[in-house]
Amino acid sequence: MLKTLKRRIFEVLEGSVHDRSSRLCEIFIASVVVANVVAIILESEHSLHEKFEHAFHLFDMFSVALFSAEYVLRVWSYAEKYSAENGGAWRGRKEYIFSFYGFIDFFGTMPFYAQLLFPGLDLRVLRIFRLMRIFKLSRYNSALADLAEAIKSERDSFTSAMFLLLISCLLCSSLIYIAEGHLQPEVFPSIPATMKWFILTIISGWGNVDPVSIFGVVLVVITQVLAIALAAILTGVVATAYTTQVKRREAIYETEIREALADGIITGDEAEHLEKLKAKFGMSDEQVNAIAQQVRSEKKLAAMPDAA
Repeated sequence: MLKTLKRRIFEVLEGSVHDRSSRLCEIFIASVVVANVVAIILESEHSLHEKFEHAFHLFDMFSVALFSAEYVLRVWSYAEKYSAENGGAWRGRKEYIFSFYGFIDFFGTMPFYAQLLFPGLDLRVLRIFRLMRIFKLSRYNSALADLAEAIKSERDSFTSAMFLLLISCLLCSSLIYIAEGHLQPEVFPSIPATMKWFILTIISGWGNVDPVSIFGVVLVVITQVLAIALAAILTGVVATAYTTQVKRREAIYETEIREALADGIITGDEAEHLEKLKAKFGMSDEQVNAIAQQVRSEKKLAAMPDAA
């Protein structure tokens, strides 16, 4: 009985099964996370904090209790992820505790207990840790994982673009320091300070400083052009990699459907596997139905005798 309950809790929290309970659990936790982020933002407004301090505190206590219970249940139920032959309970629990989501779940509740143990802690620092709860939403959406995987798959192109950024930063900063350092020593006192100005110019489009010399003006123009070019390169690399990642997942899912339909019947295990793959890849029902329809249509055409 206890093992069955543990398995059920694991399936619901992990989303490995797609039933009403799992969906409601996902929506409830995601809603509380969003409400937490909104509360933290509103709480930073001094007037609202004074007026609703008690309400904010009660909601935070409720959230901590909920997220603490979720963390404990995940640690407990992750024992069901692997069989005894594949590592058993300890492997599953260790994998969760030291995973990205395990750290997010832990540090999402840690500020409350830290404040109880050390009342003098800076509330602003604790608020930053509380904001980490927003990353809990990435468990129900594959956007961050897709972006990380996209950058990883195109790491050579991404590394090349970052190398160009580093070279241009060193070169332009050194030249601007030479051209403007003696004219504006309070702004460009050293090459590292000038590099800071360069990075701000790349990011925002203006480093909040106007050059004095003609050579400085030319260098600023070159910096602006480099900023546009590098931003376009990085954006193009990430966008292309992200698109490729989505197409790769669709291709993998299509391959799995073809294998499942090879005998003309999708068994219960195959349907469960496809459902898990759909959830893992974050694919919509429309995408899945379109792929399945295409595979079935190809099989029907292949089964038809030649007109001759």
